[in-house]
Amino acid sequence: MSDFDVVVVGAGPVGLTLAIDLGRRGARTLLLEKDPTTKQYPKMDRSNARTMEFYRRLGIADRVRALGYPADASMDVFIVTRLCDPPLARLHYPSVGEHRARIAACIDASEPLEPYQLVSQNDLEPLLKEVAESTPNVTVRFGRELTNFVQDGKGVSISVKSLDGTQQTIRASYLVGCDGGKSTVRKTLGIELEGQGNIRATRQICFRSESFYENIPIGKGRHYYVTDKEGSAFVVQGTRKEITLNTALPDGADLEQEVRKRAGFDFDFKLLNVSDWKLHLLVAERFREGRVFLAGDAVHLVIPTGGLGMNTGVGDAFDLSWKLAGTVAGWGGPGLLDSYEQERRKVALRNTKASGWAAAGMGMWRKLCRPEVMDDTPEGTALRAEIGQTAELHHRRVHEMIGVELGYSYAGSDLTAFEPDNITDWDTTKYSPHTRPGVRVPHIWLKDGRAMQDVLGDNYTLLDLTGACDTAPLELAFDGIGVPLEIVHLDEAHIRDVYGCSLLLLRPDLHIFWRGEALPLAADQIALAATGHFAMARSVRGAAG
Repeated sequence: MSDFDVVVVGAGPVGLTLAIDLGRRGARTLLLEKDPTTKQYPKMDRSNARTMEFYRRLGIADRVRALGYPADASMDVFIVTRLCDPPLARLHYPSVGEHRARIAACIDASEPLEPYQLVSQNDLEPLLKEVAESTPNVTVRFGRELTNFVQDGKGVSISVKSLDGTQQTIRASYLVGCDGGKSTVRKTLGIELEGQGNIRATRQICFRSESFYENIPIGKGRHYYVTDKEGSAFVVQGTRKEITLNTALPDGADLEQEVRKRAGFDFDFKLLNVSDWKLHLLVAERFREGRVFLAGDAVHLVIPTGGLGMNTGVGDAFDLSWKLAGTVAGWGGPGLLDSYEQERRKVALRNTKASGWAAAGMGMWRKLCRPEVMDDTPEGTALRAEIGQTAELHHRRVHEMIGVELGYSYAGSDLTAFEPDNITDWDTTKYSPHTRPGVRVPHIWLKDGRAMQDVLGDNYTLLDLTGACDTAPLELAFDGIGVPLEIVHLDEAHIRDVYGCSLLLLRPDLHIFWRGEALPLAADQIALAATGHFAMARSVRGAAG
């Protein structure tokens, strides 16, 4: 017998989230992290709306929000010469509180259930670690480095080294590498990254200040992009006390002086950390080999513009966790795990493209920046106006990609039912809710005030919006495979109108497998297809009623 069902390598937000969801689904999970502690300094700073929906499923959304920006804090974005000069452009975005009010009033499913949240990675990870350590079936071990692994037909033997040099071998049924862009797991498998690498080098300067945020002369915001040749940007972290300046300053620069020059006003300053990193647009050629899987930055590296890195990785975790847990439990067919790469590589490629598109938008105004932008002359005034107008038009790409955040679809995967003319692509900047197989079930309010996602459980669910469907044949079909199926009867005419159907079969990740007006006659076939026992195209094509 294996020591664990799943070993997860890498305790960043993706690995921690994966371990938590595996544990709550009953899989004996070991989480290994080579570093002795969680990250000490900021990296990612935004959990998007979809990630916050995932954290709501885990029951921790409010705890995540408590670590970051308060609900009334400004989410505005500035284009500036300095933080003491009139802004060239100010892009307004709703605060979390304003977005919540919009969500509360929405009746057409066009909003997410949760708004985004600014929270720094070095604040988020300790919370996720605490949750993982308290989750049944999860064992967390920091200071443990994977050095090698060998897989066979029954499992994976994993070599692990502790900080004191102690070596041990752990046996698991499956291994998942969530170990970042330099992934040991991916390199051991010999899997290559494809796309554009080493696009640009940059440097992150992290400092702490008690007065910086409170005293910014031009107003509160989350990002301040500076019109210098180094492509600098101030990012206010979730606590508003830690600030990062992302910039291409050369080695040997006086970092404190350079930070103060771009701010243009006085404030207390404590340098915390400086790290160099490179921008990439890369996706792995494959996400799996046998019993070993990859997720997060180990398989996709994107430019930070748009915040699609960690958030895409959390999506990987929620797609993979229930499929691994179902396979471990014995009811998952071979197609269950096969579908992971089908679904998530498609999303990774799409998000990488979107990230590059957003970066190109920012580049449209940055290429206009010249030294005379600081001049108090008619030419300087005209240049500042041109940069501001261009940023107003094109910089919005960076912050307005709700389509890729909420509208992604697994249509075409073997783990979604065939539907003629289904849409396999999605818009980048617009979210148009629908219920075609492959998308997440849209958020909508029930007539009793509950949110749809809150009434749905963690297993397969047949959602009956007529309140009177005879679901016995489908229940028997799922029971015959040993798969939990929950039935939710809701007599909700408004939701039927918005969703455009009466019945929905939902996967455990709340993505839609099938929809219709009446249950298919071949209930056994739809149950088998939904659980990965043979390709959907052969089993459900004629059954999708």
